[in-house]
Amino acid sequence: MLKLGVPSKGRLMEKTFDWFGSRGVGLRKAGLDREYAGAVDGIEGIELVLLSAGEIPRELAAGNIHLGVTGTDLVREKLANWDARVAELAPMGFGGADLVIAVPKLWVDVSSLDDLDAAAAAFRRTHGFRLRIATKYHRLVRDFLREHGVADYQLVDSQGATEGTVKNETAEAIADITSTGETLRANGLKILSDGLIHASQATLFRGRRKDWTDEQRQTLKTLQMVLGI
Repeated sequence: MLKLGVPSKGRLMEKTFDWFGSRGVGLRKAGLDREYAGAVDGIEGIELVLLSAGEIPRELAAGNIHLGVTGTDLVREKLANWDARVAELAPMGFGGADLVIAVPKLWVDVSSLDDLDAAAAAFRRTHGFRLRIATKYHRLVRDFLREHGVADYQLVDSQGATEGTVKNETAEAIADITSTGETLRANGLKILSDGLIHASQATLFRGRRKDWTDEQRQTLKTLQMVLGI
């Protein structure tokens, strides 16, 4: 069987079911509401696996599932050398959000990454420690800032409401996902003019492991024909 992992709840699951359903492949939950079991209608040889969106990248890379629907941000964050381990089959047109760097609105002289780099250096001279950027996306943020020459900062982990860390004085800036920017503005933050790290959306991925059977490869070809991808 070809294992397809999709988000196990919420709008991502509903939108994924709708996307496949509109292309002739029915996905549905099976069993009780609280059970993470699913079924596939309209094509043979595929098993539906319901997982959290955050689990799907690693399960794909490990070969525990063959196909998976998750955000491009999660794949890039959770998998080193992601494009050697998974391949994008189709962007799905929903679940869109931007990973951005935001700073306090009161920092009137900081509107770009160059400004942030200068502010970080000044912050360290004044306070004796590096400017703190709160985020859940350490790999993506670190790589982005290195590429743009920003130094003298430290990443601090945020497991709760990242937008509130500046107000709570546990960070001086943040890097977080936003769809409209309203929550950032409500917390007195502004997005840097060149602070877009990654524009994410839900995408259908396949694992690149080479241990697929001929039957699984044929099922994938059939699925791609049915979906038109």
